[in-house]
Amino acid sequence: MPTQLIDKFNRKITYVRLSVTDRCDFRCVYCMDEKMTFVPRAQLLTLEEMELVGRAFVELGVTKIRLTGGEPLVRRNILQLFQGLGKLDGLKELVLTTNGSQLVKLAQPLKAAGVKRINISLDSLKPARFQKMTRTSKLDTVLRGIDAAIKARFQRIKLNAVILKNRNHDEVTDLVQFAIDQGIDISFIEEMPLGNIDEHNRAEAFYSSDQIRHELKHTFNLIPTTETTAGPSKYYKVAHTDTRVGFISPHTHNFCDSCNRVRVTTEGRLLLCLGQEHSIDLRRVIRANPDDIGLLKQAIIKAIAIKPKAHEFELDKEPHILRYMNMTGG
Repeated sequence: MPTQLIDKFNRKITYVRLSVTDRCDFRCVYCMDEKMTFVPRAQLLTLEEMELVGRAFVELGVTKIRLTGGEPLVRRNILQLFQGLGKLDGLKELVLTTNGSQLVKLAQPLKAAGVKRINISLDSLKPARFQKMTRTSKLDTVLRGIDAAIKARFQRIKLNAVILKNRNHDEVTDLVQFAIDQGIDISFIEEMPLGNIDEHNRAEAFYSSDQIRHELKHTFNLIPTTETTAGPSKYYKVAHTDTRVGFISPHTHNFCDSCNRVRVTTEGRLLLCLGQEHSIDLRRVIRANPDDIGLLKQAIIKAIAIKPKAHEFELDKEPHILRYMNMTGG
């Protein structure tokens, strides 16, 4: 059996994003509808099954696992999964994406469980605007969560901001300055057209990475860097600071040629591409063959053979991917 995952385009898969829940205590306008129907709990992978999936991928050469959601930290007993994955031989990085709402109580336990880096979503520093974009009033909770993460001393902390024209595009300079003041990093993300939303027209709200970078250059000296975290961000160093500014640009600077990652949904579906529907059902394999990691690994190897070359995002058309970001694994 191969010990590495290499697709037909000679891309080596070393990074898995594992969604532990589609539920979230926020309702961000670019991620989901205000009223959502969530997956029945019986259809979710158990934490033990998720740990088995993680172990199978690590034995196949994956060195980085990111736990995502929904909001991963709202899942009951989630520390159990972090602790199990954190003990896997061969896993170099266990990382997390979160909205920050649970970090005041969980930052230190996460660090103790082996989490090395953490991404925290923050789209606005203005309470009213934050409320409009997330449909919650928890900005202060998130800011206190960022403080808790800094005190826990993770290797790196990064803010993630989805920028929308006429919603929050005028805050990009303030968000970078906030990151500098906190001694952390920030990435700006072009909105991805997943799921049908009514809150805004995606084509009209689109604000490109190039526009953001042009805006930032009025205030900051951005120095290109070859630094990477094995994800899709293109990083710039802010001169005379420890802060890096990243840009995730699925529309304007397609990163598919170097794609090294796959996603596993909370139901156990292995998605081979964020913007395509190519997938296989790992839950079926696991439950038909309990504890047989060999068959699970064989299923993963076969799946990599159908990983597509690229996503197909078109902002001016109805999304051909109807699943929302929270269902995909943000």
